[in-house]
Amino acid sequence: MKFFSYLEKNEMDQLFFIKPQQFNKTSNRDLLSYGLGATLYMPATRTDFYHDIIKQKQNGLTSLVIDLEDAVGDLNIEYAESCLKEGMLQLYKNMNQGMLTINELPLLFFRIRHIEQFIRIYHSLGEKFQLFTGVVFPKFEAETGRELLNVLSKISMKEQLFYCMPILESEKVIHKETRQEELLKIKNVLDDYREYILNVRIGATDFSGIYGIRRSADTTVYDIAVLRDCIADIINIFQRSSSPYVISGPVWEYFSSKERMLKPQLRQTPFQNHFGDDGKKLRTELIDQNMDGLIREILLDITNGLIGKTIIHPSHIKVVQALNVVTYEEYNDALNIVESATGEFGVKKSQFLNKMNEIKPHYYWAQRMLLKSEVYGVLNEEYSNIDLIKRRVFV
Repeated sequence: MKFFSYLEKNEMDQLFFIKPQQFNKTSNRDLLSYGLGATLYMPATRTDFYHDIIKQKQNGLTSLVIDLEDAVGDLNIEYAESCLKEGMLQLYKNMNQGMLTINELPLLFFRIRHIEQFIRIYHSLGEKFQLFTGVVFPKFEAETGRELLNVLSKISMKEQLFYCMPILESEKVIHKETRQEELLKIKNVLDDYREYILNVRIGATDFSGIYGIRRSADTTVYDIAVLRDCIADIINIFQRSSSPYVISGPVWEYFSSKERMLKPQLRQTPFQNHFGDDGKKLRTELIDQNMDGLIREILLDITNGLIGKTIIHPSHIKVVQALNVVTYEEYNDALNIVESATGEFGVKKSQFLNKMNEIKPHYYWAQRMLLKSEVYGVLNEEYSNIDLIKRRVFV
């Protein structure tokens, strides 16, 4: 896989100072943690998911979760498992026939309901199980999580390395009186199985449901006080430089147009200054598609150090991944900080003459930017993330 693989070579040469690096499920864990990008969820009852993968119907897709949990009704569990088994069989056959290579296969996961289902699917799939990059554990808690990870680690030893993506979305995590203790316990469990943890995900929809809240297309998770408070604590525990995990942005639920209730959230100036009248037209199109709220939330994700995002519609792929690309200025500041960390300097003026780069405080940020740039690439100086959003993708 490679980000923006739908762009022509001349477009890649034009837009990127450093092009996105190719990766697949066998790449190192750090690279894969950043390479998830926009992670698309698909119900396991979707019988033709393998066909979409083979035909690469979702342009730009790098990671896919086949969902056996919330996306499947309680009465359809057996049917969903049979669909998953059949789909993996077809995918396995087509890969053996050369219709798809490992470099074209998105990072593939399945989300389970409980440990028994995990074990059952593992045994039922046989050698086809190796097509998966990992499993998603919903409502992850310290008490049950250790048992899940113990089983996963044994499977991973038998197969090639197999990863876990725990979702923090339980009442123990969102309730203020139990949160800190539970998060620290979860962190201790994950630390014991660190090599198997690809990233930590946030279940904003489940958190909201506990309080009877559902955000509109005009609001972000950061506008909802109880979610903002919890996300801050998750970042505080899991993103510390001493023992960090990649944290993914929570799901964005909206994809269709509807009558707007609030003022659009995209400032007109960046679009107009960069593209003139065409920029104003692009801004209008994004607002009409309910993309302005998504863009606002992604920018807040990035501001808070989150990387990638859970999505439920292919139209979100390009926007999530375009906004995560490292800018020329970010890359050069990061490179300057890392190269200056020799003990000779404490602070250096940015070559862009608009900020000071403090070596020690900004070093961890710089390391993250350089790793992110390997996967997402670095834009040429004269281009912005809006240029990537502007490029047409046919879904």
